[in-house]
Amino acid sequence: MFAWYQALAALPLLASTVSATPFSPTVDLRPRATCSGNTASTRSEWCDYSIDTDYTTEAPDTGVTREYWLELTDVTVAPDGVSRSAMAVNGSIPGPTIFADWGDTVTVHVTNSLTTSKNGTSIHWHGIRQNYTNENDGVVSITQCPTAPGESVTYTWRALQYGSSWYHSHFALQAWEGIFGGIVINGPATADYDEDLGMLFLNDWDHSTVDQLYSEAQTSGPPTLDNGLINGTNTYDDGGYRFNTTFESGTSYRMRLVNAAVDTHFKFSIDNHTMQVIASDLVPIEPYNATVLDIGMGQRYDIIVTADQADTADSFWMRAIPQSACSENSNSDDIKGIVYYGTSTTEPSTTGYDYTDSCDDETDNIVPYLSKTVGDAGFSTLEDAANTQVDGLFKWTLNSTSMLVDWEDPTLLQVVQNVTTFETDDAVIELSTADQWVYMVIETDLAIPHPIHLHGHDFYVLAQDSATYSSDVTLNLSNPPRRDTAMLPASGYLVMAFQADNPGVWLMHCHIGWHTSEGFALQFVERYSEIASITDSTTLSDTCSTWSAYQSSESIEQEDSGV
Repeated sequence: MFAWYQALAALPLLASTVSATPFSPTVDLRPRATCSGNTASTRSEWCDYSIDTDYTTEAPDTGVTREYWLELTDVTVAPDGVSRSAMAVNGSIPGPTIFADWGDTVTVHVTNSLTTSKNGTSIHWHGIRQNYTNENDGVVSITQCPTAPGESVTYTWRALQYGSSWYHSHFALQAWEGIFGGIVINGPATADYDEDLGMLFLNDWDHSTVDQLYSEAQTSGPPTLDNGLINGTNTYDDGGYRFNTTFESGTSYRMRLVNAAVDTHFKFSIDNHTMQVIASDLVPIEPYNATVLDIGMGQRYDIIVTADQADTADSFWMRAIPQSACSENSNSDDIKGIVYYGTSTTEPSTTGYDYTDSCDDETDNIVPYLSKTVGDAGFSTLEDAANTQVDGLFKWTLNSTSMLVDWEDPTLLQVVQNVTTFETDDAVIELSTADQWVYMVIETDLAIPHPIHLHGHDFYVLAQDSATYSSDVTLNLSNPPRRDTAMLPASGYLVMAFQADNPGVWLMHCHIGWHTSEGFALQFVERYSEIASITDSTTLSDTCSTWSAYQSSESIEQEDSGV
């Protein structure tokens, strides 16, 4: 039996209290760290595939399939000492990390054992491009019907990228009830390090569930949440405990940061320490140094931190600071973990770095290691993001359209059934020409920033500013930052580009949970004529038939955008 599967099977089932997965890999990844070197003597399994390989067109053929089993259940948790109901993956929040090597095939069997009424589910593999595997993207109403309670579904995809990401439910607000976990795809890196400490999740948290808070979000605007968590834990009043990890002086550590919040933009830092940033989302970048790092919802950063502060203290605060320019949190000054040196157990007395409260992106610092140039636009569109009210409920629109798609009738199913005309509120943009460059401008007059996430692609950030967009804006076409989630600034614009090189139906949406449910989304039907031939229509139809029967028998009414 493979060590990675043994480690997964050994993960504890935690039903009474929430617990973070250990801040260490479930398999020893230290031999993989040598892959960050670029000499023949330090390459590992991928051998001739180094950091210089164009991973967008080439990948190792490992011939290996990594197989996992995930079960989604209802649990009672107390991540900060306050008990409430939640949902978990294999009994834990965050759920177990999916490990693979660059070039592997990943197969994940997901069983929906949720018992609460209305809980269909799906799992989306955030940032995984799903090249020619659109049906595995895991988005209800877009690429599949929900998986009904008591049913299982299998997702299979190739690890054609490498780095750090996460998986999460794409059904209603389940991702922020606890249905999420990490993805680590081993591969080369743009800087060396000694040890890989694995995933580090940053979450906001409330003592009511997000489902309970959704009514307030729809009628009064985003609620102020009670707390935040680092890798699934924090303190509140006198309860809970802080995440902590131990450094050995002189050792360099890789950490894989994920902002998995429903509505909180964080600034992340470790007192007295400098972070070397080596990847944004799943894109290797030229390393740069930062003491405070902006991370929006859905974004990831791989950082290297060297334990070089033993002369200044023996413990240091790790800080995840919510930015009030985006949203409010009642415990914003105390979302902290601890880095101990050696055997120390002393609570830190260190001081944090100065910062300006803002919801900025790291765009100005990001230079992809693999340089690429953006081609001329073959298709372009301008989408205006705005807020409106319908029957007293807040809805978000793009060009006056608020997405409303149907759990029982996903767009992919419509395509394989030869539907060629879509409803206006399906918010479909059709891209018919293979490999054409698509330019999109999203702008807003509202003083609210939004993290924009595109499925099926990395996109290029051509321009981004808190200002009014015009044709006079200079676009960066020479190796601009590319990633799958970027910030639309408050009262500003985001100009993005991608190539239509992946047939399928792909969602684009704001990654603020409330906003997705309130319709801030659109979808691309890309290369329609090729989609049906690469889709397992039987499995798709069977899942929809099962869900339709369940939804009808339980008299379930869809109350959100459908995604």
